[in-house]
Amino acid sequence: MAKTGKLAAFKLGEKKTAMVNLPAQFVTAQDANSRGWSYSKLVDYAKNPDKVNDFNNESFKEVMDLKKQFYEAGYATRASATTEQEPIFSSDKLHYNNHDISVLRKRLDKAQANGNNIHELAFSLRGDWLVENNLYDPKTGNIDQDKLKHAQQKVAKTLINKSFKLPLGESEQDVVWFGVVHQDTDHLNMHLWFAKESKETRPEMLKQSGPYKGQPTGVIPLQKIELTKREFRNELMNEKSRQKRTDVLKGLGQLKKDIVSSSEEVLSNGRYVGQLKAIFFALPQDQKGHWQVGNNRLMDNNTKMAKANHLTNQLLNDMFQNEFKSEYDEFKQLGQQFDAFNIEDQGLMRKGQSKLSENKDEALRKRLANKLYRHFNQIQDNDLETIGQKLVGIRSRIRDDQGNHLKKTTFKACLKKTSVQESNSKVAQKNNISAENNHNKLQTNKVMLKNNKSFSKINRIWQQDIRAETNAERQFLRNQKNTAREQQIEEIESQNHRII
Repeated sequence: MAKTGKLAAFKLGEKKTAMVNLPAQFVTAQDANSRGWSYSKLVDYAKNPDKVNDFNNESFKEVMDLKKQFYEAGYATRASATTEQEPIFSSDKLHYNNHDISVLRKRLDKAQANGNNIHELAFSLRGDWLVENNLYDPKTGNIDQDKLKHAQQKVAKTLINKSFKLPLGESEQDVVWFGVVHQDTDHLNMHLWFAKESKETRPEMLKQSGPYKGQPTGVIPLQKIELTKREFRNELMNEKSRQKRTDVLKGLGQLKKDIVSSSEEVLSNGRYVGQLKAIFFALPQDQKGHWQVGNNRLMDNNTKMAKANHLTNQLLNDMFQNEFKSEYDEFKQLGQQFDAFNIEDQGLMRKGQSKLSENKDEALRKRLANKLYRHFNQIQDNDLETIGQKLVGIRSRIRDDQGNHLKKTTFKACLKKTSVQESNSKVAQKNNISAENNHNKLQTNKVMLKNNKSFSKINRIWQQDIRAETNAERQFLRNQKNTAREQQIEEIESQNHRII
């Protein structure tokens, strides 16, 4: 970021840069005292900038080093960077007058006298993002400074209360902070300075060892800074930008539900019996009954589940290329669309950092894998030899039960069937099959079910899964008030229920 020498002349047309950077730095009271610095000098009026590294936290060459700001009198309120008569603001007011600043100076010096650190964070906002969210008009140079200040007022509470082991202040009045908007660089900058006012005595907030033992903790963890950045973005993002992101996330969630709820039908069609057997026999026997992906990634190599996980991943790849091709392609496309939003908001990904699309894909695969493993946890290894016949038998009865006249049967009508025997009896009557032959067929089915207890276990679990997915889908549809979509889902639910 560079000085422009002008006010509100922000760079436009940038690509792959973050909406906001947020470097953090601090100076200890001991260091300030030894150099003759006063915290109150940070609010004086005057000029100038440029930044160096600070070993304590994330550093950017875009913001002046906090230590140098003590030498640059009036860094906060210099006329070359601000357009307001009263640019200083805090939690209570958007414009501090001379009296307010006098009180502020006294509180800052009290914080220093009590041995507390002075912290600074700088919010650097890209011009294109400001334009897109109606915060800056490049033609007029107008900036919605009030909205920017309100957003910083809100995130200051999060930052001060959640950045350390305990809230920085022992009460709301125990922290002194102030901020300002700077406009003389190619990105808009907002600064926030804050310090605890009363003397720190809480052990959790003091260094317990090392050269700084007894001094207040100063480093803010990077994850807390990231949390503050997200909250700041959400406060400033306009409804159109927010809705675009919400729609993509909803689409990803709905596609995931559709794929998961349809997976039982796909696995019961007999196409993947060979792969299912291979997965079952690859599962570690010493973890029988507790098979799951766990906290590992599906393609991790250093786990006992690795072989089974790799085979399961290949099964999922085949399903995504065949039965779920259109749904999975759309799922990937939406994930990549959200990756583009994240680049707009956060900049290019750091090395080793996962994209949202990758995380969503992994979550989908783990959900499906764990669902399969739950079924396997219910059966014994000697039962799997006949699973091929079971799956074929399931598919055969599905076709018999459905019939041409049941294509549009609703989910509620299906629930009225009290047993497989009743359903088979009706189909038998329609096809003029004798009662005696039908009785023999039912007896054969009873024998098959008795000898293959694992099928009934799988059947029961699949019914529970479909019930859970059905409830989730119906709740989603009620919230959305989408009648057409509800009718389509209920038809799918009806088919799935008949399958079981």
